[in-house]
Amino acid sequence: MNTRLPDNHFTNQVVSEILIGLRDGLTRFSGTSRVGVIYRLTVDDDYCVCDPAGLLRGHETKIRAEFFDENDRPVSMHHYLLDTHYSRIDRVDDLELDGIICVGGQSGPVPYQMWFTDHHPEILSTGPTRRWLEHAALRFSHDAANEQELYSGISGRFLREYATHAVHDHILHELRRANSARTDNTFSIYQILGGILAISRTREELKSPHGELAFILPEHVDTVDFLARFHEAELPHLDNHKHVRKLLQAVQKFRNRLVSDGRQILGIARGRIDQFHLTADFQGLYGFLRVNDQSICSFADGAYSSATHQAKLFQVEEALLDYEIDSSIRSSLFHIISSIIHYGETENFGCAVVLDLNQPITHIAGQNLQQPLDLERSNLLDLACDLARVDGALQIGSDRKLHRFACLFDGPAIANEDRARGARYNSALRFTSCHPNTVIIVVSADRPVSVIRNGYEHVNMVSTADSTAQIAPQKLQDWLSIED
Repeated sequence: MNTRLPDNHFTNQVVSEILIGLRDGLTRFSGTSRVGVIYRLTVDDDYCVCDPAGLLRGHETKIRAEFFDENDRPVSMHHYLLDTHYSRIDRVDDLELDGIICVGGQSGPVPYQMWFTDHHPEILSTGPTRRWLEHAALRFSHDAANEQELYSGISGRFLREYATHAVHDHILHELRRANSARTDNTFSIYQILGGILAISRTREELKSPHGELAFILPEHVDTVDFLARFHEAELPHLDNHKHVRKLLQAVQKFRNRLVSDGRQILGIARGRIDQFHLTADFQGLYGFLRVNDQSICSFADGAYSSATHQAKLFQVEEALLDYEIDSSIRSSLFHIISSIIHYGETENFGCAVVLDLNQPITHIAGQNLQQPLDLERSNLLDLACDLARVDGALQIGSDRKLHRFACLFDGPAIANEDRARGARYNSALRFTSCHPNTVIIVVSADRPVSVIRNGYEHVNMVSTADSTAQIAPQKLQDWLSIED
């Protein structure tokens, strides 16, 4: 068996295409994502690294200690499988880098490889992402085992569209952990995943579905405590999405759920299911998929993702860290803002909050209060949440008090306005461009939270390589600036 890629140009092409496909796929699934890889093609080769967006920067000390000895010579950390098939990949220990998900392995064609991506602060589960990285390792091993003439170039394209497969692979991973002896194919995971997406897109009387649909292994059906069991001769088929959508109306409340064996709808049950099971929790325009009551992903618009469908407030935290505020005050302000934003999100209305850190606070046209409301008092915070329903913004000072509501922003037009966004968003851009030390959090009913200050939206600045440019690996020694 050929144990290394034929030449550096081919190696670079394979690594580049896998990384670009992996990056694009994970970005769709979890938001803007960086990726990287460290690998070794033979037991005598140098370690190579490809880190096109600087994902691994800041971790040089730990990487150096892992891959080089005290004399800066590469270490052989693992036994190598020199004569095995490309599909046998033995896992190696993760590097456990903060803020990074990594998966590595060794095979005959690639004695060492470790794939990396961002660990986003707010995702439902790292499981599908880990399965994605495992498949990247499999694709690299497969491509390394083939001659250049046999290379199809499909790896990158497949990894770009891997979302549903990653969810499938993670469910299968959990199923094998729970039921390692299982070998039959009576539980069709792909059929279930396709059915969930189709049902989520099916409306009844113009309304999106609500309610739970649980899937249990056929041999465990008798362990379910059914409230109502459908007649065996008339079991609705999962593929009849319109029929299943109608049945979901019967379990929208009272914590009841439909139960399926993956092929048919068996009845309605209530209470805990102790055996391995999946649950699709339909919540209107989106929903969540759980394995044994642990959420692994969400679904919306006909696709799976890691989104929580809640406001991503880490950008609010990042903005607060840029101001010289006592840590206890900062924590209290974050709690207040989070409470208001999540309330608007739960009740499905848009709103805006002005965090005014000026002394004294800025005068804004709006409804003044005779006495500011102390938002550290839970009953007044609840009142502020309801006041956020009123058109206009809440004005909160660093004293953690609500000074005005129904505030209207003004300011001259600026160059970076976005006409695709609403008046609330663009008015916030204008206002903050004229008023320093103000942060405006804009919540739209159908968009993520926007954190705006100094006339710009505060975004998570994650750089990525050009989508079409080839990404070139380099020696890990050079990347670490280690002298040979």
